[in-house]
Amino acid sequence: MMKLPSPLSSALDAVDTALIRALAENARQPVSALAQSVGLSAPSVSERLRRLESSGLLRGYTVDLDLKALGYRLQAIVRVKPLPGQLHWVQRLLEDEPAVIECDKVTGDDCFIVRIVLRDIEDLDHILESFSERAETNSAIIKASPVPRRLPPLG
Repeated sequence: MMKLPSPLSSALDAVDTALIRALAENARQPVSALAQSVGLSAPSVSERLRRLESSGLLRGYTVDLDLKALGYRLQAIVRVKPLPGQLHWVQRLLEDEPAVIECDKVTGDDCFIVRIVLRDIEDLDHILESFSERAETNSAIIKASPVPRRLPPLG
């Protein structure tokens, strides 16, 4: 069976990969610092970044907030299983809840896996109450994140 190249492996060369890794470490680096780290001129790096952005591969730049500094001492993972006929209502509730910082629609018994930020445990009760008539929930408080969000393998 012939292995076809993945779109990612054919889209990125070693310099693109190095640029993405450097941006993941610090997205606020000036182009001159990025250029120095990959051994190219600043105009060449700027062009590569424009190409990665216009191709849709590089969709944006982000910030990494210290949630505790904002007063969110806890986070929870909540599995959400909408009651029959309630899927769209539950999705809308999740989209509208500011404490929901991530939500994945998944296969299996649950429809959604949600990450929620909490100032205290009472916040969790309040948030879950808003879903109680439309969904079953199962929650777990996050103790630590030994593998923080990171880049996927880049080739």
